[in-house]
Amino acid sequence: MKALYEVAAPAKLNLFLHITGRRADGYHLLQSVFMLIDWHDTLHFELREDGLLSREDLGPALPPDDLTLRAARALQQASGTPLGAHIGVLKRVPAQAGMGGGSSDAASCLLALNRLWGLNLSVRQLSAIGLTLGADVPFFLFGRNAWVEGIGESMQPVDIPPARFLVVKPPQGLETAKIFGSPSLKRDSDTAILTGFAAHPFYFGRNDLQDVAQGLSTDVADALSWLSAHGKNGRMTGSGSAVFALWDSDHQPVAPQGWQARICGNMEVHPLAGWASGDN
Repeated sequence: MKALYEVAAPAKLNLFLHITGRRADGYHLLQSVFMLIDWHDTLHFELREDGLLSREDLGPALPPDDLTLRAARALQQASGTPLGAHIGVLKRVPAQAGMGGGSSDAASCLLALNRLWGLNLSVRQLSAIGLTLGADVPFFLFGRNAWVEGIGESMQPVDIPPARFLVVKPPQGLETAKIFGSPSLKRDSDTAILTGFAAHPFYFGRNDLQDVAQGLSTDVADALSWLSAHGKNGRMTGSGSAVFALWDSDHQPVAPQGWQARICGNMEVHPLAGWASGDN
């Protein structure tokens, strides 16, 4: 089928991630900077006037009810549109990596179908739908690199200098719930301020989830050691298992068999910024 829209769904890196507390309902309070990078999935959309939603895997097979279909269904139900869509998904961003691949797919799906179906919903309205799908979805709808606080709902745009990174995903993935549920997780980091980050954006803070992740997966420690062997002090992104380091060379070292590695550039804005009406 010919796609009416072909859109990108970029991944993200957490330049740092601090856990500053925990609410009575169990949700963790965090501070982080989410940064868009040019490692992305590609989604294709074609209008269906019969109201049905269908998906075609253009690369690696996805679960039958992935976040892309769930996002389309949620938007269809929230808007009451009689229209449907055929969605093609070319998956490149690895899963269980801490790079937000599934959430980014969901956000790009919401933005593309908002336009394809002529709904004219605002970013705020789409974010309310997106939050029911995953905590990272509103960030990708926000459309800018962001200083993130609270449980992930508080975002403000942040400027980050252009840079390149070597991102490495070892074979084993990690389940976010296991990391946040660990009794050894550090939950009392001091509150940071934006000016402190802005002074040293690529060397600020740490990832409070990293120690727990290394205890759950030797792959994380192995990937960090591999970066260290190449002279780089790496850091895990999100809840892992991908790690990254600032990279100033055009040479990409050959990663061990079964690993995924890629030199990525950061992005100032999301490629679909402006596809929804209203302000953030």
